[in-house]
Amino acid sequence: MTENTSTTAGRRVVALALTADGAPCGLGRAPRMAVAAVEDGRIADWRVAETDWDVLHDQGGHGQHHARIVRFMRENGVDVAAAGHMGPPMVNTLDKLGLAVVTGGPSDMDAEQAVLAVVERLVEG
Repeated sequence: MTENTSTTAGRRVVALALTADGAPCGLGRAPRMAVAAVEDGRIADWRVAETDWDVLHDQGGHGQHHARIVRFMRENGVDVAAAGHMGPPMVNTLDKLGLAVVTGGPSDMDAEQAVLAVVERLVEG
């Protein structure tokens, strides 16, 4: 796990990969992404974006798909990317952008609980 030290400890913008049913999942084929602003241990803002990455993943090369994900992260001001799974090349790409990357989070939590667990994991180091 990497951490972006330029982000203040009091506020994080977390992107969490979600299934169509809203459960946490792997990043590359996530049909939806939750974007949550977490301030002082609570969710201050929450929205879900339809990404269709489950369909788009196999259209074009990996570089094109990675660019799609990077664009989403930048456009949404994300500084923490979280998913059940993320391939090493994508982890490397997001790390180079300065995002904290958290993988392998609990899949038995609802999405909001998972986001708070991700932030807690980063704070604990």
